[in-house]
Amino acid sequence: MSEVVLAVEHLSVGYRTARGTLQALRDVSLEVRSGEIVGLVGESGCGKSTLISSVIRLLAPNTEISAGAVRFRGVDLLTLSEERMRALRGAELAMVFQDPMTSLNPVLSIGRQMADIQFRLPGGTREKRARSLDMLQRVGIADASQRLGHYPHQLSGGMRQRAAIAMALMMKPALLIADEPTTALDATLEVQIIEQLKALQAEIGNAILFISHHLGVIAELCDRVVVMYAGEVVESGPVRQVFDAPRHPYTRMLLACDPASIDERARTLPIIPGILPDLVDLPGGCVFCERCDRAESICITQRPRLEGGADGRAAACHFAGAPR
Repeated sequence: MSEVVLAVEHLSVGYRTARGTLQALRDVSLEVRSGEIVGLVGESGCGKSTLISSVIRLLAPNTEISAGAVRFRGVDLLTLSEERMRALRGAELAMVFQDPMTSLNPVLSIGRQMADIQFRLPGGTREKRARSLDMLQRVGIADASQRLGHYPHQLSGGMRQRAAIAMALMMKPALLIADEPTTALDATLEVQIIEQLKALQAEIGNAILFISHHLGVIAELCDRVVVMYAGEVVESGPVRQVFDAPRHPYTRMLLACDPASIDERARTLPIIPGILPDLVDLPGGCVFCERCDRAESICITQRPRLEGGADGRAAACHFAGAPR
């Protein structure tokens, strides 16, 4: 069995606010293995950004980690010094952000930024330029030599995202976190980026944690999927099995809202009724209870546990095994 590169174990994270502690993550657990692409999906506000910020240890000053561990190759990242974390970021643990225009330095050329990333590698300016050129070509950027001299604003959105992926994979990290890297791109560019990412991942053999609202992208790219709702993991498993036969009502309703699943033309799109629970004052039972079309009395009083079986699937629902 392949190595567990990332293991998030019973992680609980909150934010101190004037109203009290906002419980952004509660008892979250997931694994990402070497050579595997794991998708992370859920509505805005479900905790995806807090989770990846916890993994890379870039958290707001008012953050409280009350429980759990984030193990990268067996080492708990939450216990490391800032110096050791800086040594890991970029070299073994890399990230591609949603908008490269805000993550790339606007006053440095692409070539300069790619050269700076290689400060850990041997060689001079010529060797670093050659490696940068090779990486840009591998992500499909035409006229790569010319693009090295360009600044981020001189590149199109698709080119900027390709450059960001090239920078993230420059050091061949063991884990790449991709935070909705295709959201701002059109459909054609989205397909191209996904294909490039799959090819590079197969070549390097690293693990990828891929965050997206686009369920079609998750289905096309990922091996397994983790579904989050209101700071909790509500379902996980092989992506095809979860999407074909969801066991949690939230997963089922989320998939039903995907425009690709709508067979007939309509004036309105399907929605999940209701709103997210108050994360400062959480209900005592299931967090999805008030929006669920299958809720019963037990759902109001008892929080369901995330329980799985031998098939690699898990769902946090009292009626996960019952027919719909």
